[in-house]
Amino acid sequence: MCKSVVVPADGTVEGTGATMSDVTTPDAAPRDAGSPASGDRRMRADARRNHARLVEAARTAFAARGSDASMEEIARTADVGVGTLYRHFPRRIDLVEAVYREDVDALVARSDELAVTAPPWEALAQWLEAFVAYAATKRTFLTELHEAFGKSPDLAVSSRERISAASGRLLARAQEAGLARTDIDQRELMQLVGGMCMGRGSTLEGNLGLLTFVLDGIRAR
Repeated sequence: MCKSVVVPADGTVEGTGATMSDVTTPDAAPRDAGSPASGDRRMRADARRNHARLVEAARTAFAARGSDASMEEIARTADVGVGTLYRHFPRRIDLVEAVYREDVDALVARSDELAVTAPPWEALAQWLEAFVAYAATKRTFLTELHEAFGKSPDLAVSSRERISAASGRLLARAQEAGLARTDIDQRELMQLVGGMCMGRGSTLEGNLGLLTFVLDGIRAR
């Protein structure tokens, strides 16, 4: 005989109050919240949440204090124990790399988003503003970033290629619309903007101001 039992719906996570579904399962044994499978799901959800908290806390700490930011401070800001931090990131350089990878991912995703939500010129301008903000956060821990590149030699190359491709798509779109000059390519554009961001004594506010001159210079006449 079939009997109705309550099992967690797919995708339930700890503490979300997700809806429980009544399903009919032939001769199925009830699975309660204390079962091994349910416990595994909770552990995975906790691990993902802690990982995200640690990366965000590290991003903030590195941007503010660079190499002076301590692992203990990052763990405290993320509201986890130091042991949890080191389980996720056994070495400080692993955390630096995680922050960098996620920031590159976000920058590339922003390009994809703007390509479908903003007009060509506005998309290019807004993405370059996002790049300037991204570059500003890297100045405070360049030494550690270079160590991360040494640990993962492909990291800098692949990231640079992805960022160049993202800028190239938006620049080409603006050029095709007749809004950007056609005598500049994405390599030259990023050399110009990237070099500006790495200038000695440069600031986010100052670089955003300089970007207006760059944009004016590449606008089609």
